[in-house]
Amino acid sequence: MKTTEPNAAPHPDGERLSKRMTALGLASRREADEWIEAGWVKVDGRMAVLGQRVLPQARIEVDPAARQQQAQRVTILLHKPIGFVSGQAEDGYPPAASLIKPDARWADDRGPQRFHPGHLRHLAPAGRLDIDSTGLLVLTQDGRIAKQLIGEDSNVEKEYLVRVAYRGSGRLPEHALAQLNHGLRLDGVRLKPAKVSWQNEDQLRFVLREGRKRQIRRMCDLVGLDVLGLKRVRIGSVVLGKLPPGQWRYLGQHEKFA
Repeated sequence: MKTTEPNAAPHPDGERLSKRMTALGLASRREADEWIEAGWVKVDGRMAVLGQRVLPQARIEVDPAARQQQAQRVTILLHKPIGFVSGQAEDGYPPAASLIKPDARWADDRGPQRFHPGHLRHLAPAGRLDIDSTGLLVLTQDGRIAKQLIGEDSNVEKEYLVRVAYRGSGRLPEHALAQLNHGLRLDGVRLKPAKVSWQNEDQLRFVLREGRKRQIRRMCDLVGLDVLGLKRVRIGSVVLGKLPPGQWRYLGQHEKFA
């Protein structure tokens, strides 16, 4: 776009442009601000400016150059081992992103991408796994994927295999299993319905559509179960599969979470 074009007229009663673009699924808030600053966004045919507010009927156009930049952003699937935190380093434990190195890329990753140090820039976890949990962790540069997986309106399933031990005598009562499926509250909030069933005699399969802090461990504790091991094996349509612990691969071009 030519920077000599007039700027769009602000509207004090409207919604912030970057927020409106996010609601329309055009970009994340950060991406929207970057694109506006780069001159890649027009409102009603005029150049947008940072902080601008728009009315719902405003016509928003995004320059193809922004789409090309977005298409270059990568999403990485990591099999997080125990002892790594999902986000920034804390209490002496290293971040999971420190495992994203060329020599830790899964040999069976046949994707066309070649590793580049730039793939680590703005790479952030889209969801978390506790330090003592393992399995599929998504790290992405793409704000659209982050919003899809952890946004307020996210409805993407996450599947876990959880090894447990019942603190009572005998086997976990059926009514307690029913509570795990629906009926428990955490932090004063009723949890969404889950799918919880026995995978084998000491392992439960959890399928959740929300992700409160240490949710599964806290749910289990409420019904008298101790969690001995927790592994996330699926997020939406993307499975952990045979990806070895501590190794990673790129999200395939045709893979979608939902």
